Order: sequence, then C-alpha cells, then structure tokens
Amino acid sequence: MNRLILALVLFAALAAVPAFADSAMLTLVARAMIFALAATSLGFILGQGGLVSFGHAATMGIGAYAVGILMEEGVRDALVSFPVAMAAAGLFALVTGAISLRTRGVYFIMITLAFGQMAFFVAQSLSAYGGDDGLTLAARSTVAGARWLKDPKTFHYVVLGLLALTVLVSTVLARAPFGRVLAAGRDNERRLRALGVDPYAYRLVAYVIAGAFAGLAGALYANLTEFVSPAYLSWHRSAEFIVMVVAGGPLSALGPVLGALGVVLLEDGLAHLTEHWRIIFGPLLVLLVLARGGIATLLGGRRDG
Repeated sequence: MNRLILALVLFAALAAVPAFADSAMLTLVARAMIFALAATSLGFILGQGGLVSFGHAATMGIGAYAVGILMEEGVRDALVSFPVAMAAAGLFALVTGAISLRTRGVYFIMITLAFGQMAFFVAQSLSAYGGDDGLTLAARSTVAGARWLKDPKTFHYVVLGLLALTVLVSTVLARAPFGRVLAAGRDNERRLRALGVDPYAYRLVAYVIAGAFAGLAGALYANLTEFVSPAYLSWHRSAEFIVMVVAGGPLSALGPVLGALGVVLLEDGLAHLTEHWRIIFGPLLVLLVLARGGIATLLGGRRDG
C-alpha cells in the first residue's frame, strides 16, 4: 500500500472513531494516540539516528509534571502549560543528551537509562506535588479560558491533530538534509566524518526535538488521566515505547504510530479475553520483529531515511 494512502486511511479511521465509540473507547484510543505521539518522537531518533534511548519516558513524564505543577500553582491554560511542558522536556533532553551522545551503543543505552531513573527518583521526592503517590489534577487544562478539552470528542481531535503534526514534522525532517545526515551517521559514521561532517550536533538537535514532542505527549497524557505519577518516568515505559517503535517499524514515520495503536489496542483486547494475555501477546510481538520492518513493512510502507 502506498505510504500516503496508508496515512490517509489510518488518520481517516481515527477521525471516524468518535462517531461510533463510547466514552471508554474514546479514552482507550486517545491513550493509544498519545503513546503513538511519544513513540513517533522516539522513532525519529531511533530510525534516523540509530539512538536507542531508555530515558525517553523521562521527557514524557517531565511534560506531564509541568502541566500538573503549573496547575497546582494556578496556571491552567494549555496555551501556557503545553509550551512549558515541551520546553522543560526539551531542556532535559539537551542537558542529558549533550553528555549521553558522547557515547555510542550499549553505553548510550545505559547512560540514558541512568538519566531517566534520576528523573524518576526526583519525581518521587517531590513531596509538595504528591511524591510517590502522584498528583491529581483538579481538571483538564483550559484553552484560552475555555474548557474545550473537557469534552472527550474535542480532546480526541486535539490529540489526533497533534499526532498528525508530529508525523508530518518527522517526515519532513527525515527527508531534509538534516535527516539525511542523521541517517548517514547511523549507517557509516566514519565515512561521514571523512567528509568533514560531525554528526554530534545533528544528533543533539534531533534528541532535543524528540524530547520536546515527548513532553507534549506527557502534557496530553496528564490531561487524559487527570493524574501525574512518577511511574510515567519509569524505564519500563521507555521499554514499552521501544517495543512500539520496533513493532511498527522504525524506518517509517507511520511505523511507530501503527506500533503504538497495535500494541495498546491489542493489549486491551487480549486482557478482556484472558488474564494470561501476555502468553499470546509475546509470540505475536516476536513475529512482528522477525518481519524486519514491523507493521509498516507488512502494509507496504517504505522507509523515510
């Protein structure tokens, strides 16, 4: 299936969900789309740059906490809290990425894991904002004073629009010279350096962009659940995002979206069938990984970089 047609079919299907779904289904699909947004941001640095980050959930959690803390301090408008969430997550990615990107391979994985766990324990120590018990939001964020996000259908379309924007940005960056440099560094860093190009700065910018979009996902997730918890920053959540990216296909901008939707919806469906759903889910995931391209490849999607 052509990549453009696949994208149009996917987003048209998501846009049609509110027409027939009940509130529980809307919540489930919204959660899947928010995770898809976070997975797309991770998929960009993983697919284009070959950067396997186990600290990606920390940037999402920071975005969620930014919304929660601002709301506790009386700032409830999304036009303020969402940009702050992205900036805070991007700043964390900048500081930690500047150090982490000096390493490669398993060392990069371990140092991002360490930074993610540091953020996790900091969140646990925020006793003024719930500490280990988490923080309950008084309500969803307003938009220019209006409570648009309170309506499940409106919230659904806001999340869908931001997800589409994230996929578009990832696609444009992957096709741009910026993305080509990232892909070249992933495939043959020695040759790239021989041409006089240092991939470090490109990787750092990509890492910050991915962190900022993960922060946006965190802001949306805080509004969906109306709750913020240190668990949002756990390395287990980072591992889930990596699974989503690999299952969907990291070399296509649509891959992480398909992976996240598939994983979340499949988990929920199997959990309703049996309490031993992981026994079924595991082999299915293995089959997707063995497909060497995930769901996107099975559906005919091509790589972006």
